[in-house]
Amino acid sequence: MSVTYVASCKLPTPFGVFDMHGFQEAGTQKEHIALTLGDIGDGAPVLARTHSECLTGDALFSMRCDCGYQLDEALRSIAAEGRGILLYLRQEGRGIGLLNKIRAYNLQDQGADTVEANEQLGFAADLRDYSMCKPMLYHLGISRIRLMTNNPRKVNSLTNLGIEVVERVPLEVGRNPHNRNYLATKAGKLGHLLTTHQDDDYVVAAK
Repeated sequence: MSVTYVASCKLPTPFGVFDMHGFQEAGTQKEHIALTLGDIGDGAPVLARTHSECLTGDALFSMRCDCGYQLDEALRSIAAEGRGILLYLRQEGRGIGLLNKIRAYNLQDQGADTVEANEQLGFAADLRDYSMCKPMLYHLGISRIRLMTNNPRKVNSLTNLGIEVVERVPLEVGRNPHNRNYLATKAGKLGHLLTTHQDDDYVVAAK
C-alpha cells in the first residue's frame, strides 16, 4: 500500500508529550496517525500498538467494547516505558464504517453477537487491513516491535507484511457487564487470547 508522510507535531496528553505523525493513503485518501515517544529508531524492539479507530469506544466512552480502555492502557504503557509507538488506523468497526457499525449494534441489541451482526449485514467478521503499517513504521525507523494485542491474527498479519513481532504483549482491560458477551465472542469466534477469569474492571449495573 502506498502511504505518504504529511507532517509531524507535538501532542501533549495526560500520559505525556507525544510526537504525532500524519500519513495518507494514496488511493483512498484515508488519514492515519502515529504517536511516538522516546528514541524509537535505535534498532531495539519498540513497544507498539496498532489501534483501529473506534469512535464509540475511544471518544464516546462506550462500554460495549474494550477499545477505549485498550487505547488508554496502550498510551499509559508506552509512557511508563518511556518509549513506544501507537498507530491509529482509520478503519472503524473492524472495517465496515461507523454507520454500518451502528446497524450492527442494532442487530446486537436484538440478540446477534458481534460476528453474526456483521455477517447479517453482508460483511466478513473482520475486514481490517494492516498493510499501511509497514511504510508508517519504516518511515519512523522501526522494523522490530513488541506488539500490544490479544489478537493472534494481527500478529500474523503484521508478520506476513515483513514486520518483526518479537513479542506479543497482552492488553486485557475494560471487561464490564456490558461487554462480557462481546469479549466471549472475540475469544470464541475470532481467536482472541483472553483469560476467562479476568475480573470486571468496572462494576456497573447492566441495563
